[in-house]
Amino acid sequence: MKTLRLILGDQLNHKHSWYRNDDDDTLYFIAEMRQETDYVKHHIQKVVAFFEAMEAFVAWLRDKGKKVVYYKLDGRNNTQKLGTNIAALVKERGIEKFEYQLPDEYRLDQQLRQLADDLSIPSEAFDTEHFLTTRNELAEFFEGKKSLLMESFYRHMRRKHNVLMTKNGKPEGGKWNFDLSNRNKWKGQPQIPHEKGFRKDVRKTVKRIEDAGVKTFGNIDSQNFSWPTTRADCLKVLRYFCDHLLVHFGDYQDAMDPEQVYLFHSRLSFAMNSKLLHPMEVIRAVIHHWESNKSAISLNEVEGFVRQILGWREYMRGIYWKEMPGYARCNRLDNQKDLPDFYWTAETDMNCLHHAIRNSLDHAYAHHIQRLMITGNFALLLGVHPDQVDAWYLGIYIDAIEWVEMPNTRGMSQFADGGLVATKPYVSSGSYIHKMSNYCEGCRYNVKGKTGEDACPFNSLYWNFLAEKREFLEANQRMAMMLSTLGRIEERDLEKLRERARQVIRSPQDY
Repeated sequence: MKTLRLILGDQLNHKHSWYRNDDDDTLYFIAEMRQETDYVKHHIQKVVAFFEAMEAFVAWLRDKGKKVVYYKLDGRNNTQKLGTNIAALVKERGIEKFEYQLPDEYRLDQQLRQLADDLSIPSEAFDTEHFLTTRNELAEFFEGKKSLLMESFYRHMRRKHNVLMTKNGKPEGGKWNFDLSNRNKWKGQPQIPHEKGFRKDVRKTVKRIEDAGVKTFGNIDSQNFSWPTTRADCLKVLRYFCDHLLVHFGDYQDAMDPEQVYLFHSRLSFAMNSKLLHPMEVIRAVIHHWESNKSAISLNEVEGFVRQILGWREYMRGIYWKEMPGYARCNRLDNQKDLPDFYWTAETDMNCLHHAIRNSLDHAYAHHIQRLMITGNFALLLGVHPDQVDAWYLGIYIDAIEWVEMPNTRGMSQFADGGLVATKPYVSSGSYIHKMSNYCEGCRYNVKGKTGEDACPFNSLYWNFLAEKREFLEANQRMAMMLSTLGRIEERDLEKLRERARQVIRSPQDY
């Protein structure tokens, strides 16, 4: 039987059982397609990274003696659409069975289900053999429970996979979560070792994208591209993180600095989201390094990292499959404003937003607190429609695939699901930004000012948000203290704050 096996651009799993269970009649198919480059406007580095990774994966398959059809973006036979490409190959190659790995995006899942139904040959779907949960595991875990608290799911995952657990079934160190130890502001010390690492020339790939007329945004140094796009490079980044950055990761994982793009973060999210690295492979490597260096590396550094992968990453995927497709329409706060133009240019006098967006445009990267408490916080305080916030996050970050981006954006960042994911809206005034970052010192706005032209816009926007959404938020116990403080503000002073906020909301581009 001649079998056609589809591999999507985020299914580059070298360890998949497919490659141990095939024969000379198995044909693998990978394609660069306008269908995928155009459904949202992507950062140029994101498109380049996926194309480079796909091309390297094809070379690996061929080196193992596999038969592969690889359609590049400018390929003569490339129809630029998944369905027509598959249908044509089935006809031309006399394919008798179609196989694919379950996609991680709802739109592709629906497309492939329909395609399989339309084909006149048998088809079969396989697991990607990547995640540590099934699609439905989170829904089953929370069935009958009142809330979807991530912490309880995280503890379940620790027990299930025996990660950072003692022999008597207790969490390592006597605590499940060391988050309170992971909130230090970085003040220039300890020094951050900057990776020399690998640099590659991706000019051919960039030219292929530009010649095809694909619309992208952001910047790229095409002669010195530094994201890992082969398994070997991904393993180098993992080793570098363990050897040089893990020692301070937890302490400063929430810190922000205008001169530091990565601080002590691992830069492994693209490697995992493209499936070049398996999450448990990463977790085990980090824990093994810690166990070999306990005198130098504290448990809070390791637990904070493990929580992001074993807890948060799997939790977000579970939320996505539990709530789609309706989740994509969530807008419980009824926000309707447009995303400011400076999200595409970084041209704003607000120093925190300028640097967080500039880093995103230059590197296709920002860490979780920059995304949540700078760009996301401002968009929520401004009242931006979550569709626009979704599209920006999905496009700008190299690791953004809808299954992980959407619940982080609509749930954690924009509270558009009304509290399904986050226990409260993640909003703050300038004081939190000042506490966790070095942005405010170089800003033209006074972080302590509440009204007036020199006052930090976050301050008035924060109180305006609480006043505007008070009725919606009153039932949320975690908002009680903030709403109580709001209630003690004199009406005259509150109106001054709200007028300042209205000025910012009317013309955010002026700030």
